[in-house]
Formats: sequence, C-alpha cells, structure tokens
Amino acid sequence: MASRLSFGLGLAGSREEQPGHQALYDESRPQAWLQEHRLNYTQVRLYLLLSSRMVLCALKRRLLRSSSCALMGRLQRQSRGCVYSSIHGFSHEEIREKLLAFPGGSVDLLKHDSGIAVLTINNPARMNAFSGSMMVDLKERVSQLENWTEGKGLIVHGAAETFCSGSDLNAVRAISNPQDGMKMCMFMQDALTRLLRLMTSGSVIQFVHKHMGLVPGWGGAARLVRIVGSQKALKLLGGALKVDPELGLDIGLADEVLEADQGAATALQQAENWLSRYTEGPVPVIHAIKKVVLAGRELPLSEALRTEKEVFGTVWGAPANLQALASKSKHK
Repeated sequence: MASRLSFGLGLAGSREEQPGHQALYDESRPQAWLQEHRLNYTQVRLYLLLSSRMVLCALKRRLLRSSSCALMGRLQRQSRGCVYSSIHGFSHEEIREKLLAFPGGSVDLLKHDSGIAVLTINNPARMNAFSGSMMVDLKERVSQLENWTEGKGLIVHGAAETFCSGSDLNAVRAISNPQDGMKMCMFMQDALTRLLRLMTSGSVIQFVHKHMGLVPGWGGAARLVRIVGSQKALKLLGGALKVDPELGLDIGLADEVLEADQGAATALQQAENWLSRYTEGPVPVIHAIKKVVLAGRELPLSEALRTEKEVFGTVWGAPANLQALASKSKHK
C-alpha cells in the first residue's frame, strides 16, 4: 500500500436534546412531515473514517419532537436513539452478538483535557481492517464520546501508519447473506458520520467496493454525494479511482494536507495542532457552532433558521458572552 496516514476529524461533543419520542422520517415530503409531527432533527457527533483504501462514513439523524412547553433553546437532557429500530427488523443485540463472534484488533479511545480525543483503529496485522468485535468497539466508543460533555473534537487515525483497509474478510464471508449484511449496515450507520477530513502527503483514498461486488454500506455513498457531488461520486465509485492529496483537495474530499516535513512533529501531533484552531474556546460555544452548521447543512432553510434562533438563545447572555463583553471593547 502506497499510503501513509489519513485522519478523519469531527468537532465532537455532547448531545443535548429535548425529551420526546422518535418517529420515522419521510424523505419524500420533509416539510409536511416535520409540520405534521412537530419534529426537528439534528445529527449526532461527527466522525469520519477516512481510509487509505476506502472511506467509511455515515450520517446518524436525530428526530426530535419539539416541546409545546419550552423552546428547543433550552436543550435538555440527552437521550440516545438510532436511525433504525425493531420496525426495520433491526435488533441491536442480535447483530452485536454475531459481530462479537469475529474478534481481533481494537478501537481505542484517549480523551485529552484540551477537549480533543484520539480514536485509534488498531489492527495492524490486518492493515487495520475492521473485525466484527472492532465494529462493536467503535459503536461503544461513539457512545462514550456522545456523553463526553467537555468534548470539542475527535481525531480518528490508524495504528502503524495505515488508516483502515475496510472490513476483515473473515467476518464478511461469515455474514455474507443479504439479511446479515443489511443488519451490519444498519449497525454501522448507527455509529458513524463525519465533518472534516485530513490527508498526509503520500496517502491515497480509494473506494474499492465494486471490485468486491459491493457498494458502500455504512453511509459512504450517501455522504460522498453530499461532499463531492453526484458526478464526482459516480467517478470515484464507478472507477474505483485513487485519490491523492492534490486531487482530494481539488474535489473537496480532503480539507487539508499535512506535510511530512513539518519539523519533528508526527502526523498525529500535526492533526491535533490543526484541529485545535477550530476547537479553541468555551465548550458551550463550540457545541453551539456545530449545531447551527449542522442545521444549515441538513435541514430545510425554514427549519435551519428556527434552529439557529433557538441555539442563539442559549449563548446570548450566557457566561462566555458576558465575559467577552466585559473584557473586550472592540473586535480584533
């Protein structure tokens, strides 16, 4: 493999939601559906697995009912939910047990006091391919991050200078029937999503799914279209094109390239320095920034504007705002 390291970064933090039930979202009539159910939705935190052989990424939507007694701006207690449920024939425990039958490697999480965590895909004997147990590990680590109230950002990287080579073929062969494949897809879509992507010089991204007789199943295709557009996504998937850092920057698949000659700093240290520029500041403010950006990207404009107003209400007059007003007479 010609690649070195690639990093997926997401501005991560806690989920703060209103109490309420979840409902099935009708993509064909989003505004009518939202009005009918009085729902609003947001994404759960952001993590990209940017592979030197494939990109694994997915969206996890939160479908939230607005309270008639309080604005969403009050953003109350966290409550976990999924893209899929038993209505879709999805049993979390059933697929979890099947995946655990294929052990090997680990997904390790280290949280720093700075609010930036490092998640390591650790299975170098198989070029960091995801075993069944690693898929379960990843979902559990995501849950831990969702409940990390002081979290601001996440760096995802691979051990031993390889990011990730996809799924362990031993597990893939054992659950190769369509039913188990769809259940694995639902399990992983419930764990993954993304925001920012870094590459190192010499790294390569490639979607090799068609060579395996597949398409991306963990949300990679849907998210790829949103990142680079449908025409470029067709070329990347249909041609299994290799994307180097220059092309990655050009088409928007990479946000920045980390150069190998930046002193003695490792790629991981460079990534931490890069991400710290976007996570510096009070935790509530970083969380609020992510909420309004996600709303603008994922919601219809009218809903995004309402969400922006409500999130604005949580920071206006809050401690960080008052402290800034008291200490600064003008903008710098």
